[in-house]
Amino acid sequence: MKSFLLASVGIVALIGIAAPASAADMAVKARPPAPVLAPIYDWTGFYIGANGGWGEAHNCVTFSDALGTFGEACRGRSGGLFGGQVGYRWQANQWVFGVEAQGDWADLNNTRVSLIDPTISTRSKTDGIGLFTGQIGYAWNAALLYLKGGAAVTSNRFSIFNNVTGIELAAASSTRWGGTVGVGFEYGFAPNWSFGVEYDHLFLGDANNSFSIVNPAIVGVLNSRVTQDVDMLTLRVNYRFGGYGAPIAARY
Repeated sequence: MKSFLLASVGIVALIGIAAPASAADMAVKARPPAPVLAPIYDWTGFYIGANGGWGEAHNCVTFSDALGTFGEACRGRSGGLFGGQVGYRWQANQWVFGVEAQGDWADLNNTRVSLIDPTISTRSKTDGIGLFTGQIGYAWNAALLYLKGGAAVTSNRFSIFNNVTGIELAAASSTRWGGTVGVGFEYGFAPNWSFGVEYDHLFLGDANNSFSIVNPAIVGVLNSRVTQDVDMLTLRVNYRFGGYGAPIAARY
């Protein structure tokens, strides 16, 4: 009996010693690595870019002379645009705010025979456009939809010339200031690079132009009053200075 009890105690002791060793020898399952998500596009930073497209100017001209006022009706003129822009944006959550300056060379011109005198023609031309705007937009990662508004300026020339000789009889140049509103969509197709499309409407109000008389035959013409609006549709590409955005890892 005593031998049986001693044997039982020995077996229990051996089991107790073996159990921790067996547990220590068991393989522990490693924690899976934290998944890393794709980088979030960050619109914050300075950018510079180029744009090109199409524009149309709408003008209504009224001539005045010493005897009174007479009309010359309205006209539209369209042509190409090419230029560049520079700006800065900063992003807060999905909202994006920015400021931008844009300058474009333009070739918006129209020539027509005068309704007053069929021996002469009038030519209107807009050869430069500038925009100084603020922006507010909403971003879906690399996609950005925005509204813009601010000041606009155009460089214009209005001339009268003889239909037979082509000689310019009178001319007036003007720089017109007004306002602009627009909407655009931009997509970040690569780190720091984005491509977009934008529409802008410029409303420049009324302005008086004083003529520089070249021919005494029309010395009676004193000035013209011009009402002008411009529509612009441009494609844009921008390069943004700064990082693309840091990857975000899931946390436990």
